[in-house]
Amino acid sequence: MKSLILAEKPSVARDIARVLNCRKNLSGAIEGSQYVVTWALGHLVTLADPEEYDKKFKEWNLSYLPMIPRKWELIVIKQTAKQYHNVKSQLFRKDIGDIIIATDAGREGELVARWILEKSNCQKPVRRLWISSVTDKAIREGFSHLKDGREYLDLYHAARSRAEADWLVGINATRALTCKYNAQLSCGRVQTPTLAIIARREEEIRTFRPEEYYGLTCTAGTVKWAWQHQKNKSTRSFHKSFITDLHTNLKGQSLTVTDVQKSAKKTFAPGLYDLTELQRDANRRFGFSAKETLNIMQRLYENHKVLTYPRTDSRYIGEDIVPTIKERLKACNVGPYKKLIPPLLKTPVKTSKSFVDGKKVSDHHAIIPTEEPALLEHLSNEERKIYDLVVRRFISVLYPAFEYEQTTLNAAACGQSFIAKGKRILAPGWKAVYETDDFDDEEEDSGFQTSGQSLPPLKKGELLPISNISVQTGKTKPPARFTEATLLTAMENPVRYMESEDAKARKTLGETGGLGTVATRADIIEKLFHSFLIEKKGNEILITSKGKQLLTLVPEDLKKPELTAQWEMQLADIAKGRRKEGAFLKEIQGYTDALIEEIRSADGSFRHDNLTNTKCPRCGKRMLSVNGKNARLLVCQDRECGYRETVARLSNARCPNCHKKMELIKKGDDETFVCACGYKEKLSAFKARREKEGAGVTKKDVQKYLKKQKEEPINTAFADALSGIKL
Repeated sequence: MKSLILAEKPSVARDIARVLNCRKNLSGAIEGSQYVVTWALGHLVTLADPEEYDKKFKEWNLSYLPMIPRKWELIVIKQTAKQYHNVKSQLFRKDIGDIIIATDAGREGELVARWILEKSNCQKPVRRLWISSVTDKAIREGFSHLKDGREYLDLYHAARSRAEADWLVGINATRALTCKYNAQLSCGRVQTPTLAIIARREEEIRTFRPEEYYGLTCTAGTVKWAWQHQKNKSTRSFHKSFITDLHTNLKGQSLTVTDVQKSAKKTFAPGLYDLTELQRDANRRFGFSAKETLNIMQRLYENHKVLTYPRTDSRYIGEDIVPTIKERLKACNVGPYKKLIPPLLKTPVKTSKSFVDGKKVSDHHAIIPTEEPALLEHLSNEERKIYDLVVRRFISVLYPAFEYEQTTLNAAACGQSFIAKGKRILAPGWKAVYETDDFDDEEEDSGFQTSGQSLPPLKKGELLPISNISVQTGKTKPPARFTEATLLTAMENPVRYMESEDAKARKTLGETGGLGTVATRADIIEKLFHSFLIEKKGNEILITSKGKQLLTLVPEDLKKPELTAQWEMQLADIAKGRRKEGAFLKEIQGYTDALIEEIRSADGSFRHDNLTNTKCPRCGKRMLSVNGKNARLLVCQDRECGYRETVARLSNARCPNCHKKMELIKKGDDETFVCACGYKEKLSAFKARREKEGAGVTKKDVQKYLKKQKEEPINTAFADALSGIKL
């Protein structure tokens, strides 16, 4: 008898098949002497749509709500039905004795496989492969430690409960709002609180009133000093007259050094990456969206096999990974890392609780390099950037601390205090791993800085004549709008955005990891953009009029982060076998009933304030002008029609004047690049100009040319002739 291995994606299935010597290609599977490997394409099976339970639900009618299935039905996803039938035919082969689930090791991965088994009614014994990287070594080790599938039934129940609860609340509430207000309004337990967080920040910015503040600096004894408030230690003052009077009084005076403090300090490398931290960094440094970063990570994990499983919420590795660290370092000892890794290979690996702690590893450890040798030339530019972030972070935690000497000088004049700070690096430590210093340890003062300067040796009591006195001014700034990086942080730690002062609710939210999971946050943000509830200006995220109106119509409970915290805590209990899924779903059904009743009895209204005079070519109704994430569109106001067309999209083409990205605007058959600075250029003219400039030449072509130049002999025939002349 053979075992059937069910992987989540074809690339992983091929790797497993190669390692297990399965070479015979079948329809949607690969066969060997002991194993048959088949695969899903993500989800092949999903929960049935409402109309599958009752034909009347095809019509969106408020009187039919809430829709609560008595028995949940699964359907095969049409787009991937062929592969489902391939998998099913393998499941019921007479020579297949058991099933090995090899989908992603996590809640959603478990759901992918179990739904296929449930839909096909396969009752064969199940074993589980649980690995966090898909290198040959990890696959072999995983197959030598296969687990009994029954150990993961509770995880499946938690995953199923989450899917069914989201169906009940999301589909019912979305239909209720859409029917009640005749507009396409979607909501959900994660996306709506996330939208509320963005709206709250927008309100803080709108109501903010800037205040002018003042500071004073002066030079004394080659040192730049800043005035400092004696009690709160701030270098800001909101009293202009006080600072201007001090400026007058200091003329011709001297500073008396009152204190000289020197202290040795050290800082350690930031922790290893989990997915959210990596998405934040990639957005901050490269402008990648959370979804882009996840997709790139998935390729580096599945296709190139150089990084471990991406969907992790842990920033630690277990003790079992420590013996493999040197092998992982050797695998990435290429290119720019060749000068950083050899010193680590010559000495024993030094670990600490800052990144090695098995108790803090959840389903998966932190994102780190695998033992698979890295071939940088096979990676795209975007893949190289993400790979570089992970490798440097991995190397940095193995380096010693960054050490420096902090000198703080205090002085007095005219009854006021002054401060100056200096820093001398003693050992670069882990900061040597980074080409640019993105990690500033200096404590940020709330006003004007005199830090980081080179300080002369001074003693307490020294008198220093004052010169170059200057007054600085500034204005308090409103809180910054969210970027994808800061929004991810807010979703991960939404406690400060909670209205409730309930300590237990706040603790619950902290313990359950915030809004959504590391695997779903990117999709939630994309959904908000796709629903036109938020839009992007530059790197900033703004709420749209539609988003603001939606928040006035959605029941209060659905806007609060506390709801998702309660769900996640209960789902975690189901996954650990401490709670029954039936009891959880009964609660959700009651909650759905109450939610629909609240929407039905509400007296709000919704109006489209973005209607244009352009008629829909399908149904003739006026179209709406909306801003997508990277494009401007016209969308039919009739949700059942669904027609949409792109008016303009943000391109990667740069303006020749200001070098900003230009919009490509389409009018009929004509396409024109337009820049915010006013520059315009037709697409045909742009292509002709770029061809003249040599736009077809890639960086690779340039490198090849330069290499060729280096290889060509320096001595030309003319140089040879000159060399024979004796002077």
